[in-house]
Amino acid sequence: MAETKMAEEKLEMSNVETTLMKNTKKPAPPPLSTFERVIQPCLAEVIGTTFFVFIGCVSVIENVESVGRVQPALVHGLAVAVMVACMAEISGSHFNPPFTIAIYLCGGMQLTMVFPYLISQLIGGLLGAAMSKAMTPSNRYLNATGAAFSILKSDDQLAGAIFGEVAMTCLVTMVVLLGAVNNKSKSPLVPFMVGCTVIINILAGGDVSGTCLNPARAFGPAVMANYWIYHWVYWVGPIGGGLVAAALVRLLLGDEKTRVIMK
Repeated sequence: MAETKMAEEKLEMSNVETTLMKNTKKPAPPPLSTFERVIQPCLAEVIGTTFFVFIGCVSVIENVESVGRVQPALVHGLAVAVMVACMAEISGSHFNPPFTIAIYLCGGMQLTMVFPYLISQLIGGLLGAAMSKAMTPSNRYLNATGAAFSILKSDDQLAGAIFGEVAMTCLVTMVVLLGAVNNKSKSPLVPFMVGCTVIINILAGGDVSGTCLNPARAFGPAVMANYWIYHWVYWVGPIGGGLVAAALVRLLLGDEKTRVIMK
């Protein structure tokens, strides 16, 4: 009888604990408002791209000749690392049309947000370039063509420049996709990794194409300085590189959820 009573008491205690655990469960978080779901991410993309382009353009316009590519490389890389770390939980910190396209193709965002993100990034590019023009002396601004990409002078340079933009954008986009989208390889070090990849790309390929990797970074200065020579290269190359990176992750490098073949 005593054993039966003890067993019943244990069962009652277990039921009480189960009930308490059920009652102490945290309620589901309320759905995000339209502002937090749509407007705030687009604002973050505008602001993040604005300051990235602004700082990047100023680093080129005010570049000390003796330093060479080191100054723009460090400034662009550190700027993107800081902005990615700050805005990641708000918009995902794209700041680059090829990133947005590739992230969508790998299942990292909804189609309805792709176009607003692209527009936001181009607006940010324009604002950042305008800020750099307002800040820097006119003689230095003109001497640097407003930080527009003016390194290409003839058709002989096109093949190497396009290939370089495709390959280098593919590299940095793969870092973004594998570090932030693909569940198997996600890493909290994404801001550091993206920043380092931008730095090494500029150091490696700056004299070949200027290492744009970002149409928003090319578009703003081109508008402000009215410099459009070979501007199309900085759309075709980066977008092509982003598509190649998305294909590599979707077909070969992604986890079972991301990969579309050989599951």
